[in-house]
Amino acid sequence: MIRKYKAKKKKANVNLRFNVLTILIYIIGIILIVRLFSLQIVHGAEYREQSNTRLTRESTLEASRGAILDKTGNPLVTSKMEFSLEMYKSKVDTDTLNTNILNMIKLLEKHGCSYADTFPIKLEPFEFTIGNETLIKWKKTNNLEEDITAEQAFYKFKDKYKIKQTDLNEIRKIIVIRYLIAQKGYSSTKAVTIAEDIPREAVAEFSESAEKFSGINILVKPVRRYTSRQLSFSYIRLCWENK
Repeated sequence: MIRKYKAKKKKANVNLRFNVLTILIYIIGIILIVRLFSLQIVHGAEYREQSNTRLTRESTLEASRGAILDKTGNPLVTSKMEFSLEMYKSKVDTDTLNTNILNMIKLLEKHGCSYADTFPIKLEPFEFTIGNETLIKWKKTNNLEEDITAEQAFYKFKDKYKIKQTDLNEIRKIIVIRYLIAQKGYSSTKAVTIAEDIPREAVAEFSESAEKFSGINILVKPVRRYTSRQLSFSYIRLCWENK
């Protein structure tokens, strides 16, 4: 009887351990499945974009070309290195994005830099800068009513981009860039050009305060300068080939 009891008890303990182990395996399996679902389905696009940001960011680096001189040594064509400001999509909330854009525009204006402005509404007074069929098409493309006024359309974009600033000029500056990146399209690996030929002083300030300008990148590229307005491209080519 004692042996049977011990054997029965031993078998029960084995069964208990087996059941506990089975339950643990099921729990671990469920946790792994849930985690895998979260990584691939719930946050898949987000993690993929982060991975692309770390691994690949395509940019074209143009080689600097030498100067072209005439027979007396005077330059006909020269090369100059210019700085362009471009913007990548960054992982910041809307308020931070709008504030960063406003700071960026203020810094550009401080150094007298022009920037891309294709938003067709001006202030004081509110007016559309386009008309006729172009305006009708623009309203339709942006899901605006056909009889909407310039002021009403302006505030529609303010609400669309969730701009909290109250100064009209500041609001428009933010809208201009938000509208530009919406039209051109940008991502963490594809940039949109904001301004070209910015001075070194502006480049230095952007570099020193990089934390205020999330997603901002300075691109350096060589630009050809022609010293004579009457110099044709065919003549430049001929001079280069015969040099």
